[in-house]
Amino acid sequence: MELARRVQQLPPYLFARISALIAEQRAKGVDVISFGIGDPDLATPDYILDSLKRAADVPANHRYPETEGLPEFREAVARWYARRHGVTLDPQTEVVSLIGSKEGIGHFPLVLVDPGDSVLITDPGYPVYEVGTMFCGGESVKVPLTEEDGWLPRLEDIPEDVARRAKFIWLNYPNNPTGAVADLAFFEQAVAWAKRHDVVIAHDLAYSEVTFDGYVAPSILEVPGAREIAIEFNSLSKSFNMTGWRIGMAVGNATLVDALRRVKSNLDSGVPQAVQQMAITALDGPGDSILAHNEVYRRRRDRAVEVLRALGLHVEPPKASLYIWARLPEGERSSADYAGRLIAQTGVVVTPGISYGPAGEGYIRLSLTLADDRVEEGLRRLASFARGEQVL
Repeated sequence: MELARRVQQLPPYLFARISALIAEQRAKGVDVISFGIGDPDLATPDYILDSLKRAADVPANHRYPETEGLPEFREAVARWYARRHGVTLDPQTEVVSLIGSKEGIGHFPLVLVDPGDSVLITDPGYPVYEVGTMFCGGESVKVPLTEEDGWLPRLEDIPEDVARRAKFIWLNYPNNPTGAVADLAFFEQAVAWAKRHDVVIAHDLAYSEVTFDGYVAPSILEVPGAREIAIEFNSLSKSFNMTGWRIGMAVGNATLVDALRRVKSNLDSGVPQAVQQMAITALDGPGDSILAHNEVYRRRRDRAVEVLRALGLHVEPPKASLYIWARLPEGERSSADYAGRLIAQTGVVVTPGISYGPAGEGYIRLSLTLADDRVEEGLRRLASFARGEQVL
């Protein structure tokens, strides 16, 4: 049989390739340490799990949920945005539940993109932005990010005709994979630029609560007038260690939110109600677990930066996200080759920067979502590798 061109053109998903490398080494008996996938090792807090257990016993929660989400969930999202960002949302029209933000990000291009339309995508960036565009028959136009610019796009350098042809632009701060952050002034400039060029902004705020050193991540909706042209995607996955429960939200422009709801109503059956009730407990909770988890990540970050710098990698301590973004040592050119040698010679998995786009070449990404003893062992192996010692 002949598969559709969109499937034939689909590159292997980044983390599927990593999983294959891990399986290959484990088959050889290697104790693999993976800094690859950003999946928190810390458990979902007990008080949140307890609410799920109670909700699972309610027969009404065994039925199909509504696509847009329970009214109570959408109201909890609105309360959280008001408390956290000072943003007032109408829970009836400006909030929709997602089966994790990845699902919403993948489906969102269906709202705006027809075959031949273009989407501006920052490079390096989360691979799903480009894949969702490709599934719609759209063209991904890369907006390069550089270390010199703090991994922020130079929006004014985008050619006028390119900007005006674009249906929307993806922004993502705190950023995956670089860990870069943006302040409210950047979002003010982005909103002004988007309005001048009639471009929608889709902002991925999945790492809003994983922050360090006093940094507080803003929502783009804090900018006056942003709601006219912006939709924002958030998730409970990283904030509350709920990656396996699959729940997030899209908020902002009511027309865009409703259009996404309509797309979803034809493609999925919504988030299980018991999981939504679990999320309500998380959003309305005290937030103590966020602070405690961030302290764990900060400690791991500091240790990783210390060791990587000693190995000759250039790295700045990120103010947010679960990741270390490190420039390759002098003389290294290929992030894929470097990552391949690491797993073959040390059993340590890192993500090659090229996986996130051409502008990611020359860098690797390390996730901080490993137990402390595994982080230490992984760093020990990397240090031995840098000294030319045999590890395996």
